[in-house]
Amino acid sequence: MPDKQYSLGEETEQIEFKRSTGELKEAVISMAAILNKHQKGKLYFGVRNDGTVIGQEIGETTMRTVSQTIGNHLSPTIYPTIKKERYGDMEVLSVEFFGTQPPYLAYNIPRIRVADEDLVMEQPTYEEMMRKRDNASYAWERQVSKYNISDIDQSVLKDYLKRAREVNRISFENETPEDVMTKLELCDGQQLLNAGAVLFVNSGMNELQMAKFASDERLTFTDIRRYTGSILDLANKAVQYIVDAMDWRVEFDGSLERKEIPEIPVDAIRESVINAFAHRMIESGQSVDVAIYRSFIEISSPGKFPDGVTPSDFIEGTRRPIRRNPLITRTLYYSKDMESFATGLKRIQEACDEVGCKFECNGDDRGFTVRFYRHCGEGWETGNQSVYFFTK
Repeated sequence: MPDKQYSLGEETEQIEFKRSTGELKEAVISMAAILNKHQKGKLYFGVRNDGTVIGQEIGETTMRTVSQTIGNHLSPTIYPTIKKERYGDMEVLSVEFFGTQPPYLAYNIPRIRVADEDLVMEQPTYEEMMRKRDNASYAWERQVSKYNISDIDQSVLKDYLKRAREVNRISFENETPEDVMTKLELCDGQQLLNAGAVLFVNSGMNELQMAKFASDERLTFTDIRRYTGSILDLANKAVQYIVDAMDWRVEFDGSLERKEIPEIPVDAIRESVINAFAHRMIESGQSVDVAIYRSFIEISSPGKFPDGVTPSDFIEGTRRPIRRNPLITRTLYYSKDMESFATGLKRIQEACDEVGCKFECNGDDRGFTVRFYRHCGEGWETGNQSVYFFTK
């Protein structure tokens, strides 16, 4: 009895088949061409051109090789979803990709999809795409979303307005959600812009992943959680997760009140979390990650640090603000959830310096990570018997 044959249909302008990862270069070229035409697509390794599944041997390093090749040879950076799919006894490797920053280049050449071909892009088309990408009015956060004002999480909006009024950065009161969104320039009629949706709608536009690990390596985890929702709701969840996971100490100085001190300043944690959400490349679809290790805590955001600058430039105050999402950061400025004047890293540094907590920033083309080292601040290595340690 012959083995059952599986077919994935025909190649289209958004679907590409490759026999194996031996055609990886050609696959990256197809991805760039599809992105430039449709901004999203899917590619399979282990499938003939006619859609017949023939299988792909997927070893320990196969997915890593595919990911690294895409990262090294396709620009601007995207964050594809790479996974195995099984058809009977055969496995194929699928690559689902998404991007809103055309023109994309594969091996330094822009191409565009026409039917199932990847053609070299003409110069006028390339120049027009570049003009659009550099024009702020075409930015992702200013595009109209699929959500409307009625989708807003009313409790999140109410809490936001309360904080904004308390710090005297918003004066209007008793307005309808439509009035608020209009004044904040977060809507187009009844439709929310992407910026308004990620801030105030409980949707899958934002994702938060959090985990605790048994050691300083990403191997055995003791807890893992995943949430979607609005930026403000997820930021609160992330901060609370870290606060609950951190160690705290109690000092008794002879007074009736005890003093509870965290191993890492909570203000620095909150600043790092809100910056991770506000400055990330939201259109990549990648999550903000919180990882609790034995010796350090990391908060990671997708989207590389601005070209030509380093974290120390902002800590030392020598750089003007570079905002990937100015509408979002401006809105968060009104509620004092963040400042919009490139002072976030400086405030984190000052808060950590005050208690002797060590922190560092690391970034590459795929993201930006803030790491706080645990138990290194003042009072955490003391033999003083009047100091007691606990976890909230």
